[in-house]
Amino acid sequence: MEEVLAELRRRYDRHDWVRVTEGYSGAGVWRLDGNPGCYVKIAGHSAHPDGGFHPLAEVERLAWLREQGFPAPEVREAGERDGSSWLVTTAVPGRSAAAEWPAEHRGEVVDALADLARELHSVPVEECPFDRRLEVTVPHARQAAEAGLVDLEDLDEERAGWPAARLVEELDRTRPDREELVVCHGDLCLPNVLLDPDTRKVTGVIDVGRLGVADRYADLALATRSLASDDLNPRYGPELADRFLARYGERDVDVERIAFYRLLDEFF
Repeated sequence: MEEVLAELRRRYDRHDWVRVTEGYSGAGVWRLDGNPGCYVKIAGHSAHPDGGFHPLAEVERLAWLREQGFPAPEVREAGERDGSSWLVTTAVPGRSAAAEWPAEHRGEVVDALADLARELHSVPVEECPFDRRLEVTVPHARQAAEAGLVDLEDLDEERAGWPAARLVEELDRTRPDREELVVCHGDLCLPNVLLDPDTRKVTGVIDVGRLGVADRYADLALATRSLASDDLNPRYGPELADRFLARYGERDVDVERIAFYRLLDEFF
């Protein structure tokens, strides 16, 4: 990984490299300030089967998103060598939804996030080539648990201290018997959406390694957790999580599916 990083630093030596510490679990990320601005993501080989751990999983997904008209970064280069993979993308304008927005603007940020979810979920499923149905993700979760790849030190509060076997048991016990399939972002959390500081309109969608066809609650569960959790973002809260669901159009919230997809995320 260090050799790849050194090579990229030489290739982009006219940029100022700034380490990004927010989000991007399992990868090193740098913002390259310059003309044009870029982002670099580098990860060592992961045995985890989930695409979120592999920068190269984003290459086709970013291109597909752009083809659908969503404001996603453009891939400048990507590659894999000596157990490391990397991705260099253009920088998209805007400010993270997780930033310290003024209190009077936070409702608009939440509305923009909900509008993005609704727009993405309206894309015809048959046009999306990426599969995140439970028949794919549940086996991946089980493989991760069996291989000791679940971060048991970073579980949600209600599952703190659980062993991997108990997580798997609960996953099997609560698995829904139906899926409302849409195109999901897969990790629809505040740091992965950028907005115009003046208009609060979405200007960028990032970190899309888990994008694919899935139950729409896969996105609703993570977006509302990102909004409601004091640990994840104390500037929002449960009321704005409820606002997100209302703006999205979900009046009769399925709390069991919310809980299941938050549990499923523990494995990734």
